Amino acid sequence: MAFADNLKDLPKVSHLAAMVLIDAEGQEVARIENKPGQAGSLAVYNHLAQLYGAISPDAAKKGLELYAEHTEDALQSPGKHPNIDRLVGLVERDETLRVKQVFAV
Repeated sequence: MAFADNLKDLPKVSHLAAMVLIDAEGQEVARIENKPGQAGSLAVYNHLAQLYGAISPDAAKKGLELYAEHTEDALQSPGKHPNIDRLVGLVERDETLRVKQVFAV
């Protein structure tokens, strides 16, 4: 399935302003905002956090499947899709990121 089709099946994220990703040392490593250009990634990461409780290597693998055609593009052009690059890195390094939801007001 294409990424756009996968997004239709994911839980809505209108209640979120952002999601903060936190490494093992408790440092914020990324923030995915609910805004154009990032809302799809917010939906993917939110779904993964709901399924896995964190963005673990297994969650990252599932995320790479959800990103569909964008995953191949990211592998061919590192840096073009940082949210996908992050998932690839988590799998490669066997790392997990905790998530903190920032709710919309």
